[in-house]
Amino acid sequence: MRRIVVSAFVSLDGVMQAPGGPEEDRAGGFAHGGWLAARWEEEIGQVIDEVFETPFDLLLGRRTYDIFAAHWPYVEKDPSAEGYDEGSAKIGLLFDGITKFVATHRPDTLAWENSRALGQDVAGALRRLKQEDGPDLLVQGSTEIIQILLQNDLLDEMTLIIAPLILGKGKKLFGSGAVPAGLKLVKSSTTPKGVIVARYLREGDVETASFALETPTEAELERRKAWQAS
Repeated sequence: MRRIVVSAFVSLDGVMQAPGGPEEDRAGGFAHGGWLAARWEEEIGQVIDEVFETPFDLLLGRRTYDIFAAHWPYVEKDPSAEGYDEGSAKIGLLFDGITKFVATHRPDTLAWENSRALGQDVAGALRRLKQEDGPDLLVQGSTEIIQILLQNDLLDEMTLIIAPLILGKGKKLFGSGAVPAGLKLVKSSTTPKGVIVARYLREGDVETASFALETPTEAELERRKAWQAS
């Protein structure tokens, strides 16, 4: 069975939009594109390398697919050519070769090799893919895909790279429709510039407890009654 894994750059207030550059995604008038690129560190690159070590196919929303398709097929892959970068070439070759599963209303426009549309029922397609044998399905960016995963409890693992920034407006990691779920922190670290890296696995349901007195006071009972009547 496949797992669905998210790797996401996110601000402290949960914004994921356009971490890589000003022109990456200006939707909604977003003015802070490139907020993660400005804080890039060797340690973040090492985290990405770790994410890519496990075999995977990509699971992408259409906007992220278009961003990737306009970049990775075109990075220089010839070591003798001008502009060659070993790290970028390695990722470009990897992304070219693997399957890209894409949520899109325009399946006939998926020109990047090894790209497949998920169809109209994205959640249903993902459930079927999870039942198949194959590598992990890795989500990069793609806030709309992440919302579908959270709303349908389809997420197995999540690595968050959290920058010490408050961005205010922008596309968020968590929306209002997420299904309550328990998570287990299995690894964490902090970079020299204060970026937190946290890896979570899906684990169980939300557990609850109470700090209230075993026998509620008259004042507490009145407070509950007033709240229910409001």
